[in-house]
Amino acid sequence: MAATKRTDVPLNLFRPKAPYEATVLYNARIVGKDAPGETMHMIFNHDGNVPYMEGQSIGVIAPGVDAKGKPHKVRLYSIASTRYGDFGDGKTVSLSVKRLVYEDADGKEVKGVCSNHLCDLTPGDKVHITGPVGTAMLMPEDPNATIIMLATGTGIAPFRTYMRRAFTEKHADYKFTGKMWLFLGVPTSSTLLYQTEFEEMMHNHPDQLRCDWAISREQTDAEGNKMYLQTRMKEYAQELYELVTGPAKAHIFLCGLKGMTAGIDEMFGELFEKDGLNWNDYRKAMKKEGRYEAEVY
Repeated sequence: MAATKRTDVPLNLFRPKAPYEATVLYNARIVGKDAPGETMHMIFNHDGNVPYMEGQSIGVIAPGVDAKGKPHKVRLYSIASTRYGDFGDGKTVSLSVKRLVYEDADGKEVKGVCSNHLCDLTPGDKVHITGPVGTAMLMPEDPNATIIMLATGTGIAPFRTYMRRAFTEKHADYKFTGKMWLFLGVPTSSTLLYQTEFEEMMHNHPDQLRCDWAISREQTDAEGNKMYLQTRMKEYAQELYELVTGPAKAHIFLCGLKGMTAGIDEMFGELFEKDGLNWNDYRKAMKKEGRYEAEVY
């Protein structure tokens, strides 16, 4: 059974003009000291008033006004916790946020308003959230699904929710019997998000979960090319092709930088062409079946 657009998905319970005021419980750096950039894992208490499902996002409104004197626009962030939250009580929501800092054309430092607001929060602070939103990235309902997850950086957030629901939490009414395969692309090993957590899941469920890292600044392929996510995938190209086209009818989910899609399309394109098939057509058919979704930026 493919992922379906469920009718009971909570959507837009809180809107920009009337956001929910959540309380920060936890906010800590989750990358190494030498990591390029700073990424934080944060947990907000919503007292059970903002229900959501795995694969959804919430909006955050930074305080203050923009250069035109208007309230800041909502910024969307993929949720990084299952519907039960990191504490399992259904009262919290977690995010994985990278602090955005860059130089403009004049060499002047610019700080992303919302990401810096979030990364600077401390326990006890209030944060205005909206949503939840999104039905495209919902975790497939079929507990026996085969799921291929492709992420770069904080794009790991929705896949952490899938894996925690499948392999960490215990539910009387839900048991995941399928398989998941994660490919995570990052620049350095110090930026591998939730690595210890994922390795523990693999240790406990070796027949159901595989994780492969692509660390672009530290690893290369046999030809000496930088190891990007699609480069790592090529090592398993035939196996991935068979999972997607064979009886497993695997789902593919992408989340992260838009740049990864071209390489992934190229890899699948070559594989399909060998069999006289067209990847673009097949991908469109997969999307109709609810087996392919990309949330890239």
